[in-house]
Amino acid sequence: MARDEVFDVVIIGAGPNGMTTAAYLAKCGLDVCILEERTESGGACETVEPLPGVRIYPHAMLMYASAAPGFEQLELHKHGFRMEWDPVHPLEGATDLACTDGWRPVTQKDQMGWAKLGGMLGQPPFTRELMRAAFYCPPHPPEVEVTDENTPYMQVYKKHQPDIWTPELRDMTMFDLMDEHLDTEHFKTAMAFAAWASGAAGHWEGVAIPAVLCVELLTLPNMGKTSLPRGGLHGYFHAILRAAVSKGATLRTCCPVDEILIEDGRAVGVRLRETAATGGKVIRAKKAVIAACDVHQAFLKMVGPKHLDPAVIQKLKDISIKNQTLYVSTFHTKEVLRYKERFANAHPMKFVGADRQPACGVYPCDSRELYYENVADVDGRKGQPTVPPERAMWFQTPAQAFDPTDAQGAYPRGYISTAFEMAVTSPDLHLEGEGALDRHKKDMDRFMRESYGQMLDGLDDDNVIHHWSASGRDVEFRNTGLIGGTWCGSRHDEDQLWTNRPIPELARYRSPIEGLYHAHQTSGHPGGLCLMAIPYNLMHILIEDGVAEPGDWWYASPYYIPQEGKINAALR
Repeated sequence: MARDEVFDVVIIGAGPNGMTTAAYLAKCGLDVCILEERTESGGACETVEPLPGVRIYPHAMLMYASAAPGFEQLELHKHGFRMEWDPVHPLEGATDLACTDGWRPVTQKDQMGWAKLGGMLGQPPFTRELMRAAFYCPPHPPEVEVTDENTPYMQVYKKHQPDIWTPELRDMTMFDLMDEHLDTEHFKTAMAFAAWASGAAGHWEGVAIPAVLCVELLTLPNMGKTSLPRGGLHGYFHAILRAAVSKGATLRTCCPVDEILIEDGRAVGVRLRETAATGGKVIRAKKAVIAACDVHQAFLKMVGPKHLDPAVIQKLKDISIKNQTLYVSTFHTKEVLRYKERFANAHPMKFVGADRQPACGVYPCDSRELYYENVADVDGRKGQPTVPPERAMWFQTPAQAFDPTDAQGAYPRGYISTAFEMAVTSPDLHLEGEGALDRHKKDMDRFMRESYGQMLDGLDDDNVIHHWSASGRDVEFRNTGLIGGTWCGSRHDEDQLWTNRPIPELARYRSPIEGLYHAHQTSGHPGGLCLMAIPYNLMHILIEDGVAEPGDWWYASPYYIPQEGKINAALR
């Protein structure tokens, strides 16, 4: 019989959160083992290769993380990370937005207001400080009441852009905030839709700033003009993986975890399934077990009811880890897709590459009534789309994001589009059952093509060679491991925001079980988007608890408040 293996820390899940956590802890000198159920690590950063030489990105294809301290602290440039940072002034470039009657211009008030909300009009600009205050700061300790004076992004605005700060700011919706500072309805609609697809939605109360900033991460100059690392988000993840392995971390794929082992109220390791591709079925942890998998799997299945209070179990069951998810389509065509006539006069920046492929953005952006109609269809009716194709909202990921060396968009036998995405009801909430989207896949593909065809020519059967689509279930599990399809994972309101996310018993990445922590978008602030934020925030807590002792390379968030009786992570 194989002996039990022993490590300092065992991490369940080798997606971006689990692997970045491993890189941080390995750099602290800890012996770390990362366990991944699937055949390869990467989670949301995975690529697929439907044809030899053609790599497509089923979900994570946009770079949100450039404000992350992890780039410096983990020295990703030493581990293969390469990215062309291509700043652009907010008043330059293609700013028209696609509506049902054609392109509508964005006004200077829109551009300046958006730049102001993102910190670009400060002297000097404070964009990075704002992003770090919103996403790269652990929740305050439970004994600290959250106020306007200690909410990090409120402090930043009060210091640098006081005309945005108001006592009502923390209660606003994104639409409330945009109505104060922006101009045109189509600009507000496009930004609200982008937020709904990327994070905290435009209509949720109390989430105005997180909703705005999850879109600002993509649109502001020091965020890189929506550019991607070489090799896409998969290449970004490879740099994180190399950073972890170079410091001695051990990665095991095909190693699903059946149980988190609890002894005397403390997490001491894991038991693998019998099908795991390793000899020993028990791996012990001397210091900590970290669940970088969804909150329901981790606590309702791997921990189980015998180790948790019944009230906590009920709260865990009540956590909704489902909102909308995304239906993703990529097209292989004989001829390049073209704008319909009413969009043919697009700004030159709306055409990309030698083949002049269209870069559509969000469509249609006419009004917030369209936005609410789509939200009600997906989150309210919870079935197959009832919004007609001409009113269905969707977006195309930016074609200019891909490195010229990437096969995406440059396949010699035909043309490969970037991904088109539409919000659909999450499989687990679908009224016809979780397999409904897959049962209706042909109809869904047809609906998607009709919807995208409102703006583009070339989506007919004569031109389309392949339509590669990922349904909600595909996007969540087969291709990316995402739960819920968006960075927020669980619903966003006051009882699940920041200091209480997702429930008070799991706030600050701890759990009711000593030595058991969590690091997943469904449970940790701020969620997904491959931000490297949850691992950075978690590090503060692991330092407080004496699990990790980093060197001089570590610096804490300036907005971090240490917990009473704990080690101060800012003094390490």
